[in-house]
Amino acid sequence: MDLATRRRRTALFLFFFMPGLSISSWVTRTPDIRDQLGASTAQMGVVLFGLSVGSMLGVLGSGALVARFGTRPVMGTGTALVVLSMAVIGCGALWSSAPVVTAGLFVFGAGMGGGEVAVNVDGAEVERMAGRTILPTLHGFFSLGTVVGASLGILCTAVGFPAHWHLGAVALVTASMFAYALRAIPHGVGRTHGTGRAGGRTGAPRPAVHKDRRLLLIGGIVLTMALAEGAANDWLPLLMVDGHAMDPALGSAVYAGFAAAMTLGRFGGGFFIDRFGRAPVVRASAMSAALGLAVVVFADNPLLAGVAVVLWGLGASLGFPLALSAAGDSGPDSAARVSLVAMIGYVAFLVGPPGLGFLGDHYGLRAAMTVVLAAVTVAIFLAPAVGVGRATGTASTPDARPVSEDA
Repeated sequence: MDLATRRRRTALFLFFFMPGLSISSWVTRTPDIRDQLGASTAQMGVVLFGLSVGSMLGVLGSGALVARFGTRPVMGTGTALVVLSMAVIGCGALWSSAPVVTAGLFVFGAGMGGGEVAVNVDGAEVERMAGRTILPTLHGFFSLGTVVGASLGILCTAVGFPAHWHLGAVALVTASMFAYALRAIPHGVGRTHGTGRAGGRTGAPRPAVHKDRRLLLIGGIVLTMALAEGAANDWLPLLMVDGHAMDPALGSAVYAGFAAAMTLGRFGGGFFIDRFGRAPVVRASAMSAALGLAVVVFADNPLLAGVAVVLWGLGASLGFPLALSAAGDSGPDSAARVSLVAMIGYVAFLVGPPGLGFLGDHYGLRAAMTVVLAAVTVAIFLAPAVGVGRATGTASTPDARPVSEDA
């Protein structure tokens, strides 16, 4: 890679790292914030609904915004909202205000969901330029951010550092990272409206994308694996505290183990993907996640459940980036394809957190996780949908680049 591309890749590392750092900072403090709010499990599900709705609205608009403006302004605006959200959630914790915390999570979801397609389209562009698997490594920096954030959250929880000051500090750190990273992202990537590209392909790509059966199956993989990841992000500390009688600091430590397993899986996944192909890796990942979830749900031994979370994290690590990479390679108009698959995946974030919260309030969080277990089991059978490897896919062809939807 030339110097500009390397700087761009480094900037993308930070754009993935910042949301991971932010969301894990929130997750590790959920027991403390729940106590400050005086909220039940069901009420926390309603609070998390703000994150779900914001994520869905963000991802619904992201593809069209990328097509009109390019990736840079979309990921820039989205990350700015992520930075702002930490300050808002911190204020909600300080004021013991559930509506303010819900609003902060809505802002976070809108920012992360809004920037999701843009940062993945930009990452897919760098992946094509490099000619090798990069998206799992980029997503690995999201997981690395969750490890760093979770570790700091554990420390803050252990010493009793107030959650509002903790989240405020995260906002300041991510703001400085954002100011540095945005400069390295070029203008115009992913922009199709008004560019005159694609010649006579008037109106063809978008309908084909929505009717592409293989793409919808890829979306099913994203939905199930995103639910496995999102369930841990939203509920794992509380699952360990309420379901396995761990103290809050130990529950946060288990979440840190999950995040570390996700990081290891994503940084090491490129080797296995290039060696064995996407479908076998997705199938093995889904089986690992299913096994880990089954132990967490059905084993009464807290130590065994904590160890099983590692299998859960390793299994959930590659589903999302692999499916997005496969979606981008599956045909022309990659921005629309990534947008559709990401939108399907975010359904998990819309219905998952509040749904699991309501089930957990009535039957316990361990019982609620059987829904996640069933979903992940489905991904084992959907794995062949991502089976076209990079060597035989469309990644190196001109048609793999975004084309105009209205040219």
